[in-house]
Amino acid sequence: MATDSPTLVTGATGFVGSAVARALARRGHRLRLLARAGSDRRNIDGLDAEIAIGDLADPASLARAAAGCRFVFHLAADYRIWVPDPAAMLRANVDGTVAMLRAAQAAGVERIVYCSSVAALGLTADGAPADEITPVDPDHIVSIYKQSKYLAERAARDLVRQGAPVVIVNPAAPVGPRDIKPTPTGRMILDAAAGRTPAYVDTGLNIVHVDDVAEGHILALERGAIGEGYILGGENLSLRDLLGLVAEAAGRAPPRIRLPIGAVWPAALAMEAAARLFGGEPRVSRDYLRMARKRMFFSSAKAEAALGYAPRPARLAVADALAWFHASGMLSGAPRRQAA
Repeated sequence: MATDSPTLVTGATGFVGSAVARALARRGHRLRLLARAGSDRRNIDGLDAEIAIGDLADPASLARAAAGCRFVFHLAADYRIWVPDPAAMLRANVDGTVAMLRAAQAAGVERIVYCSSVAALGLTADGAPADEITPVDPDHIVSIYKQSKYLAERAARDLVRQGAPVVIVNPAAPVGPRDIKPTPTGRMILDAAAGRTPAYVDTGLNIVHVDDVAEGHILALERGAIGEGYILGGENLSLRDLLGLVAEAAGRAPPRIRLPIGAVWPAALAMEAAARLFGGEPRVSRDYLRMARKRMFFSSAKAEAALGYAPRPARLAVADALAWFHASGMLSGAPRRQAA
């Protein structure tokens, strides 16, 4: 579906967005990338792309960026589990999404792929993998990030009913190259590889290679149905098993101590207080612990059947993440060679 008209990608300077931009470039798309003035553009170094200066808070800049485009991929978002100002996250993730989708619709684009998140979806009571139709209880959504993604996806679906040609994808927890911030999941892997994770809580999550998430975005463009959502996940793992994968790849002993969530609560309070005083993000927050009370397992069966989505094993995602963290200087020491 490459075209002479540009394909706009928002969030391309970020982790998942840069993977999507590179996947599009490999397919011959002419790229236009939305970036804030002064943004860190290391993730798009070497890409042949037009840079459109803009901001989700500036609708006029979004209209300029979307003008003349055939396709739009909207990935720009604030992905943090804890923030000092929840209102700012809502503005970015909800209001910014609405503004970008409206600008794309007004520009007459043929198709919009909106990157939501599994955070916008419901979870099962028994820990079985959830899917795109697992019910959400809006009154019991944990964390401002999950609230923002739920509200943004609901707004996107409202716009579909108004004629916006939106296909929705819901990535799980991506890991892999170019996680420069890093993301919350990337930070977890970095800490475990560096030996800073002596214990764990009993929870679980779905780990997926960032390049598989990017491929899923392209498949959604090419094969997805307007108004439909598709989970882009990988492998469901307990936190203990994930940390074991990281430890094996890093040549360390895995953590053996399982802590009850209540025992970690005082540490989360202290880390949040320190973050408010000195800046940065707490490595563990109360919202993280609230989320950890349920296993965040998901099924990608719909994407596999409808799109031909085929994610690789989580151990390969972890290996690629660690190799990139080593190469970028974010993790010291020599990486271990991984078996194929």
